[in-house]
Amino acid sequence: MAVDHYENFPVASLLLPARLRPAVRDLYAFARGADDIADEGDAPAQERRERLDAWRGAVRDLGAGRPIQAPLSVDDRAIFARLGDTLVRHRLPVQPLLDLLSAFTQDLDVLHYADEPALLDYCRRSANPVGRLMLHLFGHTDTVDLAQSDAICTGLQRVNFCQDVALDHTKGRCYIPLDCLERHGLVPASQDTLCADPAAVPSDAWRAVVREQAGQARRALLAGAPLAWRLPGRAGLELRLVVHGGLRILEKLAAGGYDPWHNRPILGRADAFLLCWRAFCTPRPRPDTALPSHHDA
Repeated sequence: MAVDHYENFPVASLLLPARLRPAVRDLYAFARGADDIADEGDAPAQERRERLDAWRGAVRDLGAGRPIQAPLSVDDRAIFARLGDTLVRHRLPVQPLLDLLSAFTQDLDVLHYADEPALLDYCRRSANPVGRLMLHLFGHTDTVDLAQSDAICTGLQRVNFCQDVALDHTKGRCYIPLDCLERHGLVPASQDTLCADPAAVPSDAWRAVVREQAGQARRALLAGAPLAWRLPGRAGLELRLVVHGGLRILEKLAAGGYDPWHNRPILGRADAFLLCWRAFCTPRPRPDTALPSHHDA
């Protein structure tokens, strides 16, 4: 699992069937590349927007089965050449790719989210498409499969938001809904609210905010967890590792006092053994057993 840059994308995992690994690498290259356009480097926002628009046009060209007309760099064309082959070979839809581009473009302008519906809409486009593309690769795309995949991906995204509050602040962003901050007595959009001085946080209010958001992430993961135990073979095992990975980060967040500024939870070598044991040997987690009761968010 990759839980650092483009979250939780199982890049060329040995658990994936060999026939699917090239497709996953091609999809990851697209997602990582588009994410980097939005977030990395020092290019002006307008230049980033124009490049993302070109990628959007290229995706639409591929979806329509016509040669790419969008203005792309040589490197970008290499990404899209491989992506086009993968889309055709596996009969993948292009809407999830367009949704990802929509979310990355939104990152150029939107730094805060007013409430839960606004944040969930962002997750729908920034995280859920990854799971949907994977399900299409595995041929499991009924309504329940897709809904539970969406829940897992949204849960993982929200785990990342909790884990990276301080890192997101360095980019001028806050993925905690502003109405949640208000409920805990924090004034939205002020520098203090966004942790301008890391030495001054976390206050009890900030701990309560992170605790609440961790609870939302946990509930989403558990809502989608049945899919990980229903998918057969390697696909199910891969997804069980991902679900347990998200839950394990939440355990560590709780053990650190919901203080990701000073105790940012990460998964290490010892956690890998624990996650493998949980994926192979434990039943599907339930809301009352996934975390110790004193760590419940």
